[in-house]
Amino acid sequence: MFNSRAQNTFEEISLPMNILERLKSKRGPLGEHAHYAHGYFTFPKLEGDIGPKMMFKGKENLVWSLNNYLGLANHPGIREADSIGASLYGLAYPMGARMMTGNTSLHERLEVELSIFVKKEDTFLLNYGYQGMLSIIDSLVDRHDVIVYDAESHACIIDGLRLHQGKRFVFAHNDLESLRKQLEHARALTGKSGGGILVITEGVFGMRGDMGNLKGIAALKKDYDFTLLVDDAHGIGVMGENGAGTGEEQGVQKEIDLYFGTFAKSFAAIGAFVSGARHVIEHLRYTMRSQLFAKSLPMPLVYGLLKRLEIIRKDSALRERLWLITRALQDGLTKAGFDIGNTVTPVTPVYLKGTIPEATRLVKDLREHHGIFCSMVVYPVVPKGIIILRLIPTAVHSMPDVRRTIEAFEEIKEKLDSGKYAASDVHVA
Repeated sequence: MFNSRAQNTFEEISLPMNILERLKSKRGPLGEHAHYAHGYFTFPKLEGDIGPKMMFKGKENLVWSLNNYLGLANHPGIREADSIGASLYGLAYPMGARMMTGNTSLHERLEVELSIFVKKEDTFLLNYGYQGMLSIIDSLVDRHDVIVYDAESHACIIDGLRLHQGKRFVFAHNDLESLRKQLEHARALTGKSGGGILVITEGVFGMRGDMGNLKGIAALKKDYDFTLLVDDAHGIGVMGENGAGTGEEQGVQKEIDLYFGTFAKSFAAIGAFVSGARHVIEHLRYTMRSQLFAKSLPMPLVYGLLKRLEIIRKDSALRERLWLITRALQDGLTKAGFDIGNTVTPVTPVYLKGTIPEATRLVKDLREHHGIFCSMVVYPVVPKGIIILRLIPTAVHSMPDVRRTIEAFEEIKEKLDSGKYAASDVHVA
């Protein structure tokens, strides 16, 4: 016979739940909307040649959602280089990780050319940007070190921090006083542990479009002796007199200890790289698990990336065209009364006020009736009640594209403000 206390204890024990069964009701804040969003608001399919106009749901849309900043995705020289690379080498070559059987002279040549471009001693190619950043952080620090990072750092940085077994502190976005306060905490800890301090920020923040205050952060190095890692995924090829990135733009490339860039934006490819002092890159080359245990970049990509880098370095007209379109779009939106925040880069956020249902109706109206495709950002990425329509101008957009977009935005804003999106059907056929 059970006594009452034992029986109560038995009743309080939860039965184990099958993980796969649990996932039926646990989709995350975005997955909860998948029943109506999938294929339209999430996982949409843009078809046709990459460019300002592509097909969506059988209709041509003016697209402002691709990070094809310089228009290289369909540049004739790039398409030719990609074709030649695939014809010469195929997608399989080289087989294996770089350390084992995946190294080639072209991989090493690309690393040399990138080092020259970003003015660093050495460079290490990475097969993916996201995994690359995780692995860089993991390889740089140990449990005695302290990491201090910007509050709006990209998800790849946040996930890299989760691997860190030591302390970490976050500073308010681009707030130097907040950074100084966290550096004081970090210095107090490292004074006891014997470790060092790693500061991580971004060159261009991909949601807001503002630049990281690299100059201000670099000025603090003399007081706190930290290592500076900059993720410049949205800056490389776009910012700076020569397109060498945000460090060049702000005149502090030399003060950046580790410069990280990706090929998924202005290079219109895939992969990434990290540049810095030779002994640091050598350390990463032999310790980054995401590279040691993964296949190296396929040769057609490396071949095509060499051509992309050549064009970025020699053809400033593409960058000049990008900025012409960017200024026309941003000036036009501002004059029309739109809030585009503090962007000083091509990334153009348009801030509106409304609910998630209103946002979905608004975006559907833009796509179905105006033929304009741009990305929508809502809660939980931004606070409730805020809608961001994120536009990415490119060198291959035109002035008529800009005018058409501003006119459409004026119409949808009038509908949003008047409450017309509050009672519309949210579902998409």
